[in-house]
Amino acid sequence: MTIKKYIICLLCFVFHFSFAQDKNVEFLKENFPDQKKEFKDALHNIEDGDVYFNNPNATRGHFLKALELYKKAEDFNDNSALLNLKMGECYLFTVEKLNAIKHLEKAKKLNPDVSPRVYYLLGIGYHFEYDFDRAIDYFEEYKKRLTPEERAEKIKRIQKKIRECEVAKGFMAERSRAFIDNVGSVLNSEYAEHSPIISADQSVMLFTSRREGGVGGDVLSPTQEYFEDVYISYRKDGKWQTPVNMGRPINDETNDATISITGDGQHLFVYKEHHGGGDIYECILKGDHWSRPKRMPKPISSDFNEYHASYSNDMQRIYFISDREGGQGGRDIYMCEKDEKGHWGDAINLGPIVNTEESEAGVFISPDGKYMYFSSRGHNTMGGHDVFRSKLNKAGRPSRPENLGYPINTPSDDVYFVLAADGKHGYYASERLGGLGENDIYLITFLLTEEKPVVINTEDNLLAGQTNPIPDIYKADVVQVDHHLPTILKGTITDALLKKPIEASIELVNNTTGEVVAVFNSNSSTGKYLVTIPSGANYGIAVDGGDDYLFHSENFDIPEVSDYLEIEKDIALKNIKPGNSIVLKNVFFDFNKSTIKPESEPELGRLVKLLTDVPELKIEISGHTDSKGEDAYNQKLSEARAQSVTNYLVEKGIVVDRLTYKGYGESQPIASNDTDEGRQENRRTEFKILSN
Repeated sequence: MTIKKYIICLLCFVFHFSFAQDKNVEFLKENFPDQKKEFKDALHNIEDGDVYFNNPNATRGHFLKALELYKKAEDFNDNSALLNLKMGECYLFTVEKLNAIKHLEKAKKLNPDVSPRVYYLLGIGYHFEYDFDRAIDYFEEYKKRLTPEERAEKIKRIQKKIRECEVAKGFMAERSRAFIDNVGSVLNSEYAEHSPIISADQSVMLFTSRREGGVGGDVLSPTQEYFEDVYISYRKDGKWQTPVNMGRPINDETNDATISITGDGQHLFVYKEHHGGGDIYECILKGDHWSRPKRMPKPISSDFNEYHASYSNDMQRIYFISDREGGQGGRDIYMCEKDEKGHWGDAINLGPIVNTEESEAGVFISPDGKYMYFSSRGHNTMGGHDVFRSKLNKAGRPSRPENLGYPINTPSDDVYFVLAADGKHGYYASERLGGLGENDIYLITFLLTEEKPVVINTEDNLLAGQTNPIPDIYKADVVQVDHHLPTILKGTITDALLKKPIEASIELVNNTTGEVVAVFNSNSSTGKYLVTIPSGANYGIAVDGGDDYLFHSENFDIPEVSDYLEIEKDIALKNIKPGNSIVLKNVFFDFNKSTIKPESEPELGRLVKLLTDVPELKIEISGHTDSKGEDAYNQKLSEARAQSVTNYLVEKGIVVDRLTYKGYGESQPIASNDTDEGRQENRRTEFKILSN
């Protein structure tokens, strides 16, 4: 064969092959007369895949199973527009979303009229690929192809998808000051991980995973997904350790998921599935072991489903997600408050200011108690669930939500956000490009500065070139996370003599308002405690170890504007025996006077309770000053203050014969008088046990 003839044959083959590639070959008998068995097998695969694909309650697992079967049929014939359409739609439910575009574009090329839906699905695919303008074009094309009846039914959804693309373009141009990092393969797997929850100091993380080896063991038929279980990981030397399945009773044979944990790490909420639904359960840490999960009482629990919850920092309010009747949409955020007897009041829907006709998810109250974070498909989103923030007023009611913007939010689902007490780090689950599995857990690092936002591109070059200005109507919805940094107070409660850990009750009081901010216990096995304190107040804590111990008090002044602090305070409780003394650190007087200030009430109330509970106790009240001023003046002032405290106790019903008072002036310092801090410690009121 001459070279000329060879080239002509080659060109004819290429032309024929290209033409064949463009020809739509559907799965019909007449198209495969010489491949009857292969055709029959492929057709069976399509029919079996359709069972999963057309399931009215299809989940990701159904689409994965359908895709697996469709791929077998594709091996036999990849030029079916209808098969490519179905495969493209299936890929939109996987981590390989960008593969959807290849199949959908091919379906459209093979048969532009295969289904108007191909244009909608292409819009979804390009939306995921951050090609927002092309996505809008396809959504607009889909609108044109709808019948009047279809338009009336579907136009609202299409308009929302177009709006999401416009919002995304704006958020990409005015990005939040944050870095997003996958927490890595130590915690994430090829399976789905979500709902990370952390202790306030980020020393412990619990999360949910569908990975192999769970308590449920078997996979969910027919989708072949593993049951969800709760896992725990500890951070050592700045690194997360290999997670461990928490086992029973936290996990069982059905789906179990993390919800939230209180700041002190002693109360854990989990979601447990039952009879096709699910509810919120609470577990309490008793020493080294978690209690058996207990279903939350009505009105938090209902005949419907409850999915997620978060306590306020004083544990007097609970915010939770429910699909009960009477809401704004599919799943709404509700709130319950405790009454004076500790019973939960009626569930209050937070209303249309935060709830939408779409679904809300993953509610979380910030460690300082000032903000509520949640995810929503409503409001102004980039697509899927976006993370929003609302400021809470004193009554616990939220303001209009603000979108945290890009790069925190993406066109996919971004859910279950939690914020560390340092305000610099957050964690959440996201299905972004480049993940290790389905949903992965990501770390958000916020740049807390007063400067204008800068463009921080932590994605790959996929997102380069997005320069669209943010539309004015969306600007109010972009939030830059600001400073709202609480202080963490933590330590260990022990017996002063035996050095053994003690389970003690700890009360945190705002000394300015007299409000009890939190009541919690130290751990019975370790004696450890942890609490977050909102900035901008003077606080007193009182530690009560029970009948055998004297209570202990401390005082902390946290400025309104301060950096994140961790205060470690170990407390050794003294036994009730003669000679032991306690400094009343939260008793305050007017300057240079013996008049007791109102903010001393909680502290003196505890002393009254002690004397009432132990009626045989006799004590001495003593007053002390620093070394400033004349000796005689200091002696007189210290005695007058001791007498004022004694008079207060008598007014509260304590028999005067059980009380003595004495002023020691500056004669018994407990710190140096050369510094402001030392002099402040020396200005004190004490009580000492004389007999019991």
